[in-house]
Parts: sequence; C-alpha cells; structure tokens
Amino acid sequence: MTWLRDADIDPSPLASKSVAIVGFGNQGRAQALNLRDSGVDVVVGLRGSSESRIAAEAEGIRTALLEDAVASSDVVVLLAPDETHGALYDEIEPRLREGAALGFSHGLSIRFGFIRPRADLDVFLLAPKGPGTALRSLYQEGKGMIALWAVAHDATGAARDIALAYGRAIGCGRAGLLESSFAEETEADLFNEQAVVWGAVPEILVAGFETLVAGGVSPEVAYLECVGELKLIAELIEARGIAGMREAISNTAELGATLGGRRIVDDGVRRRMAEVLAEVRAGRFAEQLRQEEDSGYPLLKKARRQARQGPIEQVFRELNDPRET
Repeated sequence: MTWLRDADIDPSPLASKSVAIVGFGNQGRAQALNLRDSGVDVVVGLRGSSESRIAAEAEGIRTALLEDAVASSDVVVLLAPDETHGALYDEIEPRLREGAALGFSHGLSIRFGFIRPRADLDVFLLAPKGPGTALRSLYQEGKGMIALWAVAHDATGAARDIALAYGRAIGCGRAGLLESSFAEETEADLFNEQAVVWGAVPEILVAGFETLVAGGVSPEVAYLECVGELKLIAELIEARGIAGMREAISNTAELGATLGGRRIVDDGVRRRMAEVLAEVRAGRFAEQLRQEEDSGYPLLKKARRQARQGPIEQVFRELNDPRET
C-alpha cells in the first residue's frame, strides 16, 4: 500500500469549494476547526434547535441552518451519529447540489445501505484513526493523525482528489493517508470496537480488578496494577511496537506475559473473534444499531448506568480526587 503525505497531495481541489460539516460532535468540531485553520471555507450545518450552535460560534465557526448549509456547499460531510444517517440523508438530499461531494468519516451507513446516494454525487471516505479531540490537538501541535481514504462513487472524476485534499486540510496528510474501501474500513473498525480495544480490553481490566479484589488485594492496589499501567504499555507500543515493548520491560514482566498471555487469549477467544467479524460482515451489528436507535437506546443507557455504579469506578474517583476518600 502507498502512503500519501502533504507533499504528495494537491490542496487546490478544495481551494474554490465550500464545505458543510453536518454535526458538531467529537469529529465534527475537530474537522471544522482544522478546515477553518487550513483556510477552507467551512460552515457547520445544524438544526434550529441544536444546542451546538452556541459552542460552534464561540469557537469562531460559521453556522447555518442544516438545509441552508447543505444547499450552499460543494462538499457535505456527514459527521452525525451513524445510526441517524438514513433519515438525515433523506432530509438533505433534495438540497444537495448536482455533482456535489458527500463525505464520511466512517463507512457504516454506505456499507450497510443506510444511505443510497444519488447517482450524480461523488461519495468519499476520510477516516481519521482516532478521536476528534486528538485530531484537533495534533493539528494544533503541527502534527497529524493517520487516516484511511476511499471512494465509493466517482460521478465527476474528482472524488479522489477531493478526498485527498480534504484529508490534507484536516491535518491527516502530515501523518499519512492510506487507501482503503468503505467495506474494509467499516468492518475492521466495528470488529475492533467489539472484539479488541473498546470491547475486550475494558472487560479484561474489570475482570482483572475483580479477580484481585476477590483474592484479598485492596481495591486501590488492584486498580493501579490492572488499570493504572495501561497508559504506560500503550505508550511503549506506540513508540516501539509490541516486540519492542516486551524488550523494554523487566525479565519478570516479560516472562509473565509470555506464560500468561496465551492462557487468557486462547484459541477459544480467537474463535469468538472470528465469529464477531463474521457477524459484522453479515450486517447483524448494523441492524442492532438501527433497532437500538428506534427504541431509544435502552441497552446503551443501561450499560452506562451499570458502568458508573461499578466498584472500579469508585476507586477511580478516589484515586483521582482525594476529596472522595
């Protein structure tokens, strides 16, 4: 695969275009600010009742009613929650200019048919591989965040150039853009969220904490051992890779990792990971996401309540705020 960086990317495809960002959440805020600071004509499209208007305007971002922002822009990037994209597209589709570009930072709504864009639209993906807060802070430091890019439909012949220029403008060209596809980005991202970083890792941390506490270890020590060191290992892996991380720790820790790691992450875990990937590709999760939105997010609300009430969260609060003790 070929990495593309700022020097490889022509910024001019965005030079005379206006960009509408739909949504002012984690990614919407960061991308709008980075675009503005790169000299791009950007507006955030919001509904009249949106509480984000004050926040956006306080940061010097131009806002407009959703329908007006879309109608006045050459490039429209949907950064609202994925599960809302279907209804959102139906709302804005009549206002989209002929030959406009429709952008995404996650491919789910295209991959699983939440949206079926008009044939005259360019459809591109520019997916930063990290949260919007980090995308913004890296940009301000003169750095960038790696991103994936893809084109699902090239109606005008300019979709690739617009996608790359957009990635450059939000700062990702500083780190590198890697070509992918809507399907690959979506499936890999959903798999990771469920089976690795966002799903499995926190559950391992909680299970380790609970095991130590049940074995008589104080909650504070259990927290420091199982959760407190996570940032350190992440920083080592980022700087040195997994092999380099293991070489940087003590022989005691390295031998423990060698003996213990595969007892926990065994063939059964790998088999269940493969099942998760198959379910993602079959669209099962996408359908669950639709149902969750339709019913008012009961599973998410319950999970959030339970997480806040867990003993590991009490220890977190105590260690980070002495007034809790």
